[in-house]
Amino acid sequence: MSENTQVIFPAATGIGSMPGGDAREAARTVTGSLEDFPHLAELPARGPGADMIGRTAGMLVELYARVEPSGWRLSDRPGRDTRRAHAWLRQDLDALEEFTQGYEGDLKVQAVGPWTLAAALELRNGEAVLSDPGACRDLTASLAEGLRLHVADVRRRVPGARVVLQLDEPSLTAVLRGHIRTASGYRTHRAVDRQIVESGLREVLGASGPGPTVVHSCAPDVPFALLRRAGTDAVSFDFGLLTERDDDAIGEAVEGGTRLFAGVVPGTDAALSDPAGSVMGVRTLWRRLGLRPGLLAEAVTVTPTCGLAGASPAYARQALAHCVRAARSLADNPE
Repeated sequence: MSENTQVIFPAATGIGSMPGGDAREAARTVTGSLEDFPHLAELPARGPGADMIGRTAGMLVELYARVEPSGWRLSDRPGRDTRRAHAWLRQDLDALEEFTQGYEGDLKVQAVGPWTLAAALELRNGEAVLSDPGACRDLTASLAEGLRLHVADVRRRVPGARVVLQLDEPSLTAVLRGHIRTASGYRTHRAVDRQIVESGLREVLGASGPGPTVVHSCAPDVPFALLRRAGTDAVSFDFGLLTERDDDAIGEAVEGGTRLFAGVVPGTDAALSDPAGSVMGVRTLWRRLGLRPGLLAEAVTVTPTCGLAGASPAYARQALAHCVRAARSLADNPE
């Protein structure tokens, strides 16, 4: 999307993962609970290839990965693990297509971003892709092309949708700070230059074509300014991890037109407060920053704090419905 274009998103959505292993049940829950902004459900409980790293590795073009005891490792050719990842994704897309017949509106898909993927995927020698700048460039290009094809497939299956691409980057801050451990565990990989990180993100975000983009991280110290420079339209984060050190970055993001996907609903089973209570912290932040209350509905999308894979199915349904009610409360009573 153009950096100067204000992108309007619906008021509530999920992060991505859901509990269980039934693709049709997950699609039914997501589309039923989030009528204005559903997403493609991810079901990591099914095992390797349905997990976030394996799922995204299966989207790569001309790069392949297999499961080793230490994790996902690049390989010379597609094997059983790649075929399994493709099968799980196809099953999820078929279920989504079934439950979005005639749908018109925003529809979110998720994939692991280039830097979290580079920190998690191993080279053939067992070290992370992150250790090799050339391998990082190849991985970024492969991921961008794979996501371009994936987004095009979703647009074909759900022609009335505006596809929103979300990159999951929980390891991004650790990559920037040089906190990713080597295979031995005794050292850490060198911090990656911020301009290189920004460039890689920009390349992969561009895979969405004309569609909007989101970068999600449920880790502390989300680099808001870097993500905005990379061109994302929205930043998704665990609201409970914010500190007052983030105030300036948040204020600049809102004033610059970047949408905030505020994770305020617990991602695992918990007693939920009333909807207004769930977004009380957002209102408090708004007052502290001196932002116009009427801007809240335009600037904030309410989400769970992270994926719902660790929740019970009943709670997952409850949490998504709660996000919708909390967003409505924020819009109806912004002060």
